[in-house]
Amino acid sequence: MPRCHLVTQNFAPKTNPEELITMQTTSPQEAATDMQTADHPKRKSALEQAGGTKGVIFSALPALVFVVANSAGGLKVGTLAALLVALGIAVERLMRKESLQPALGGMFGVAIAAGISWYTGSAKDFFLIGIWLSLAGAVVFILSVLLRWPLAGLIWNSTTGKGTVWRADKRSRIYYDIATLVLAAIFGARFAVQQYLYQADEVGSLGFAKIAMGYPLLAVGFLAVAWAARASEKRLKAVGLLPAKRT
Repeated sequence: MPRCHLVTQNFAPKTNPEELITMQTTSPQEAATDMQTADHPKRKSALEQAGGTKGVIFSALPALVFVVANSAGGLKVGTLAALLVALGIAVERLMRKESLQPALGGMFGVAIAAGISWYTGSAKDFFLIGIWLSLAGAVVFILSVLLRWPLAGLIWNSTTGKGTVWRADKRSRIYYDIATLVLAAIFGARFAVQQYLYQADEVGSLGFAKIAMGYPLLAVGFLAVAWAARASEKRLKAVGLLPAKRT
């Protein structure tokens, strides 16, 4: 009678040495990040959804055109010029198959401001919403610091898609507190100066102040936020809340 021989094989999967090294050197935080990335596809940041930097500029361009045209030709000329620019931006975005959100936002803002100005019959009332929005912005920025949710950190990290890991570190929050208070000071200064000019019926000076205290001061605020973001990122990497760059 023939004998039967049992042949056993080792079916254990082979592990590549390089994969083993990678498994051993991966920290729990990086592993958790990888799992979240695999489970949730990367979303577009708020800045990308708004059309990037060009979209942000385009959203404010109609109001800027109104200031210049109104100073040169009056309320009717300024309103028509701003609406035409807003319409041109919308058409340009439509032809490029880009998001219309920034362009529609600009048209909506110009329409409301122009409607108030035409209703009151005073060109200075075109700036009325912007003046009080500046005060509201200053108050909101200050409140966000008091509530320990500084808006500079929320805005920056939401637009860059970095989440809220910065809130886990006290020093990072302080950095963003400082940047938020700078923004609060900017908005407060806008309100103080433009409200004074509004009460004095200085329409030309009010238009100049709106331009001069617009992007130039926002650039200062952006520098403060960028400083806070850089300092926070460096700090988070030092304490291990963010992975350091691999060389």
